[in-house]
Amino acid sequence: MKTLLPTSTAGSLPKPSWLAQPEVLWSPWKLEGQQLIDGKHDALRVSLQEQYQTGLDIVSDGEQTRQHFVTTFIEHLDGVDFENRRTVKIRDRYDASVPTVYGPVSRQKPVFVEDAKFLRAQTNKPIKWALPGPMTMVDTLFDDHYKSREKLAWEFAVILNQEAKELKAVGVDIIQFDEPAFNVFFEEVNEWGIKCLERAIEGLNCETAVHICYGYGIKANTDWKKTLGSEWRQYEEVFPKLQQSNIDIISLECHNSRVPIELLSLIRGKKVMVGAIDVATNTIETPEEVANTLREALRYVDADKLYPSTNCGLAPLAREVARGKLTALAKGAEIVRKELEA
Repeated sequence: MKTLLPTSTAGSLPKPSWLAQPEVLWSPWKLEGQQLIDGKHDALRVSLQEQYQTGLDIVSDGEQTRQHFVTTFIEHLDGVDFENRRTVKIRDRYDASVPTVYGPVSRQKPVFVEDAKFLRAQTNKPIKWALPGPMTMVDTLFDDHYKSREKLAWEFAVILNQEAKELKAVGVDIIQFDEPAFNVFFEEVNEWGIKCLERAIEGLNCETAVHICYGYGIKANTDWKKTLGSEWRQYEEVFPKLQQSNIDIISLECHNSRVPIELLSLIRGKKVMVGAIDVATNTIETPEEVANTLREALRYVDADKLYPSTNCGLAPLAREVARGKLTALAKGAEIVRKELEA
């Protein structure tokens, strides 16, 4: 029987301190060679165990085998130079030193497929795997070859489609594309961003999701949120076209955000991964707070289409904080599940 209100994380979970420096994004590995490979697999097992113990229904790798949700994928592609770096403004928000696209981009071999196969062998639960979306990949690079964000995004869409099909073939149940850029570049999203995403999922016979959030709980993002006023209506710009797209699930930020919950009516009919956990605070939500967010969402989303989740990844948080938040998510979903089944 299919679980009602299946819970999951939006993506990353904290890494153990023996693998990488905790509570830091882009944290360098502390191991190398075969030790690093083994260490990543051990971290994946630990991450999976925490998801089991906290009661999540749909599990993931917690992004234990990658340094960063975008660049780790790009590192494995041809046409990108990581030595020749340039400073660009990411998502119109903060400066970062990024690799340069110097020639045609291509993928010579699978990037995450072996890791996904390893995860699949550890669990019988449904698994979700996150990939960076085409627009967010473009926004994390300096393009010295195509000189067109759209052209580069289409190339990435083809590469992502190859990877996604191979992930599906090793048993991934949900493939999620992370597109925080969809909350910033509205004209581009509506002109070509969603079309590129549809190219990335072409021919996939598993569930697909797009994750659109206001970002990790890092200072650059929390400072930006303070400038957004009392209502965050960014989703309003892209929801109408997403509602008409072939994407199955839309993942968004709801808890402690100023997103008017009624915007969910714009994607009625889609499955919705409702962010009911704030990733920008160390305060652990109560199960009742989670339940309240889900009850609000249920005014606009059918119960069989609601997937409780976190607002974004939990990588920058302490492990005990992340564990507490996941427990609250599972318990809050259980409260509402019982109410619906009563």
